[in-house]
Amino acid sequence: MPRTAPARLPGLDGLRAVAVLLVVVYHLFPALPAGLLGVDVFFVISGFLITTLLMREHEEHGRIRLLEFWRRRARRLLPAIGVVVLVSASLAWTIGGDVLVGLGSQLAGAATFAYNWVAVAAGSSYFGGLDSSAPELLRNLWSLAVEEQFYLLWPLLLPLVLRLRRGRVMVAVALAAASALAAVLLVGADPTRVYYGTDTHAFGLLLGVALAFVRPAARERGVPAALGGLAIAAIIALAFVTPGPGAETFPGLLLAASVLTVAAIAAAVRPGSWLGRVLDVAPLRWVGERSFGIYLWHWPLVVLLTVATTRTSPDVAVPLEVAAATLVLTLLAAEVSYRFVEQPVRQLGFRASVRAIGRAFRGGPVRRLAATAAVAAGALVVAGTTAAVADAPTVASSEAVVENGAAALSAGSHRTDHATLPGAALRSDDPALLAECPSANLTDDGGLCTAPDGRPAPPAPARVAGARVTAVGDSVMLASAGGLIDRMPGAQIDAKVSRSMSAGLDIVDGLAARGQLRDYVVVGLGTNGPIDPADLARLKKDVGPARTLVLVTAHAPRDWIPGVNDELRTFADRAPGVTLADWSSAISGHEDLLAGDGIHPGAAGGKRYADAVGDAIDEVENSRARLEYRVELAQWAVGDTFHRAR
Repeated sequence: MPRTAPARLPGLDGLRAVAVLLVVVYHLFPALPAGLLGVDVFFVISGFLITTLLMREHEEHGRIRLLEFWRRRARRLLPAIGVVVLVSASLAWTIGGDVLVGLGSQLAGAATFAYNWVAVAAGSSYFGGLDSSAPELLRNLWSLAVEEQFYLLWPLLLPLVLRLRRGRVMVAVALAAASALAAVLLVGADPTRVYYGTDTHAFGLLLGVALAFVRPAARERGVPAALGGLAIAAIIALAFVTPGPGAETFPGLLLAASVLTVAAIAAAVRPGSWLGRVLDVAPLRWVGERSFGIYLWHWPLVVLLTVATTRTSPDVAVPLEVAAATLVLTLLAAEVSYRFVEQPVRQLGFRASVRAIGRAFRGGPVRRLAATAAVAAGALVVAGTTAAVADAPTVASSEAVVENGAAALSAGSHRTDHATLPGAALRSDDPALLAECPSANLTDDGGLCTAPDGRPAPPAPARVAGARVTAVGDSVMLASAGGLIDRMPGAQIDAKVSRSMSAGLDIVDGLAARGQLRDYVVVGLGTNGPIDPADLARLKKDVGPARTLVLVTAHAPRDWIPGVNDELRTFADRAPGVTLADWSSAISGHEDLLAGDGIHPGAAGGKRYADAVGDAIDEVENSRARLEYRVELAQWAVGDTFHRAR
């Protein structure tokens, strides 16, 4: 029986356009905090369309021709994915650094249709955040992996389901419910496992399957177009909802978007539906036909452009000009891919496409030039990808500087090259800091300078010994540990990755309870989130009136940092016995001393951090010495006046 061409279903290209626009805006602009649900719109469309095509083939041929189906899927997916992967990896090689971290495993995930599981095993986070150490170049391939796994497994299972005369829809709905329930049970602090998992994110695909089972029996009784239009409006409205980390989003929000997509498809494909005609307007149809390429290109391009211009990941922020440039380049790349890669291979097949290139070499000058350029470009991106994998660092620069800091801290804990006892300060009699007293004689009563007439001279600058310092901080302090140890040998340093203020409070509480706090208590805990003034008050209470609390300002490309620094400055201005170590000002304008995440300092940056802390402590000590000097001077003046009066 000859195979008839599948009839085009109205409205699906328009829905694809809506889906891809939601995702692109989510990644490039801050307007849609839940634009990620566009992926779930894609999933429902894919589940519905693939099942519809497979059922049509089963009706025409009495069976599903698996090899033919998989061949069509390969023609549709592999050329575009291959071009994006090779070009993106080659461009990443020209940039170098953190953008290459983990590239080998990303390529392996792309090649095996298992990107989502490879990413989960590697501990990757879709949602970035402060712990995101390196930009993930091919992150968006996770959803294609879920679909590709569906394309492999579902054609094998569908014939079994089709044996059921009744209950097909219930089977699909039950499987979707099981997937959603698994998501509820597994979601935790990091929802990436649930979001990436084929088992926990298959509900959209399966709801699309259920719709495909329903539709043949309800061709004329489909969802009213008005209801479908409201469903699309509701999907867009949901994209403005700020998602949470728990089941209310994973799967709650995404499941709601999937159900609404089912209603939208049912209304759009209904014969004679005005919604289908609206969704098929030329601009939406153009975007929908190229939605696959747009989805593929937009993420690698925004990663490459953001890293190249700001040295940070788009997880941190995407400058408006970078977002606009990414959007333009994405549309151009998607159009080129659609015309010269996707459509030729889809229509001719792989072997025929290769033969067409071979024939071009025997054609006219223009065709020969085009064929030569295509082959040369292919060889170039393959070589570039190979070089990118070979040159990829094993860890991100931020991880490297933190590891170096941890090593320095471990080595520094055994140092005994400092002779100052706890409670002492390095003063002018220390050989390392010996200062001259002009027109004065150096006495042997503690290193103070006195003038010949007995008038006390100003004290020489002092540097506080590390043995008088307790420091509690996060990964920024940990990365700076080498600089802190060099500046203040013997300092008590407790720093850890991802430490929040609440965790630091518990540490200071414990040290205070055990009587182990030293004269100066340094706290650098503003990087990982906002600070509550009540926590600062509690911190000062633990430190007590006899000690000095030193608060370190934060510097990171995060939206809460200005608020954190304002809180720290306000508290330091108002509370006695509190001073500020202004790390933010010390590193501003010197961001080249930070790792690729724009947060953690390298060796030179760590020295700046240590100087900011050490200078703040020394200033407190020297201010006290100057106050003591003024008291001594006043006492001397009174005594001298009394002596002269006699």
